[in-house]
Amino acid sequence: MVEKLRKSLRDSATARWTALFIVAFTMLCGYFLTDIMAPLASLLEGQLGWSRAEYGTFTSSYGWFNVFLLMLIFGGIILDKVGVRITGVGATVLMVLGTAIKYWAVSTNSLDGQTLFGLNGQVFWASIGFATFAVGIEVAGITVSKIIVKWFKGKELATAMGLEMAMARIGTALALGFSIPIAKATGVIDVSRPVLVALIGLCIGMVSFLVYVVMDKKLDASEHTDEVTEPDEEFKLSDIGKILSTRGWWYIAILCVLFYSAVFPFLKYATDLMVNKFGVDENVAGMIPMLLPFGNILLTPLFGGIYDKKGKGATIMIIGSLLLIFVHAFFSIPGLNNWIFAMVLVIILGIGFSLVPSAMWPSVPKIVPEKRLGTAYALIFYVQNWGLMGVPLLIGWVLEKYCISGQTVRDGLTVNTYNYTLPMLIFTCFGVLALIFAFLLKAEDKRKGYGLELPNIVKKDHDATSNPG
Repeated sequence: MVEKLRKSLRDSATARWTALFIVAFTMLCGYFLTDIMAPLASLLEGQLGWSRAEYGTFTSSYGWFNVFLLMLIFGGIILDKVGVRITGVGATVLMVLGTAIKYWAVSTNSLDGQTLFGLNGQVFWASIGFATFAVGIEVAGITVSKIIVKWFKGKELATAMGLEMAMARIGTALALGFSIPIAKATGVIDVSRPVLVALIGLCIGMVSFLVYVVMDKKLDASEHTDEVTEPDEEFKLSDIGKILSTRGWWYIAILCVLFYSAVFPFLKYATDLMVNKFGVDENVAGMIPMLLPFGNILLTPLFGGIYDKKGKGATIMIIGSLLLIFVHAFFSIPGLNNWIFAMVLVIILGIGFSLVPSAMWPSVPKIVPEKRLGTAYALIFYVQNWGLMGVPLLIGWVLEKYCISGQTVRDGLTVNTYNYTLPMLIFTCFGVLALIFAFLLKAEDKRKGYGLELPNIVKKDHDATSNPG
């Protein structure tokens, strides 16, 4: 009877799509903060005196706690132990707390002239805030992934994950497009102002998730179940070894870190690339990278729907990796500096960035049993965070050491100019490696029969994400 009622709730389109919208909105608010500083590199250099290497250090701090303190892994274990409600609320609190620290760091004068652990005091505390936020947003990400699997397994799983990612990318697009206008809104440049706007948005996002908690409790009550004690929520620490011994999981994890290392760090520098390579005015330069997440908004659900109905998940990831290589290789060519050409490349990159995630994340439940799913996603996010931490640091160091081409004055501030050929070649190499692992994943799927090339939508009486091990 309970199982019948549970299925009737999952079969309610209104219930599952409402749940999706609520948690996706929280992620939108989170990703707005994630990328709010990306267009501000020059302003940070001019107003606060941050070098490109210091900006790279700040950007790399996203992975400090997740990588070195293993917070993502702990988050995944906690998720599988206590469920989505407690984990999700804790994650949103960390997001707000970290953003508050970051805002204080870039808005206060009390840190002027201070040095902590060899870093500018302002850079250090902004990095601590960003690292704290990162724990929250990453744990929230794996929580939302498990929520979606809970509601959409055997139904429109890839479409739902695509729509969630699309809404999250709205946050990225808004950050890239409006960060500089917000900083200059009053006629006085203030790099802390966009962070304050993001902090307010995150508070709204936290309230949004609390609404989902109420909804989730009512659903569990109607089913006469307890989220924590459900049999399918049981998890043992030994299950980590089972996940790590799965070759298909490793191929997805490595593909994830390589692919995202060529996209998210690129977005951190994309606005500066448009200014330095393509001569786009700084006030509107963020509008071109903004096309990438807006492309995600339209295309990720579309490609997710194709995966749901037609399958070909591994093939989709191969095509996306090829597009990644194409775009970054052309970005690295010195003579190609027309802004229209840049727009075309960003649009193509947006297509690639829509293809891979739309197939990659819905493929995980085909490889890993649901009771281990929270930890499996957490471990993938953990591997991903090595790239999100290391690559921005690498690019910032390369720019500072090898790529300074001169100086110029913008908005009355003297800043360096940069040659981006070498950084774009580095991103191209990540794309090549991602392609290799996409082919390896397809071969492993053929060998193990995970069903990555099969549709996600199945008949009502069957499990769409059944897994041989």
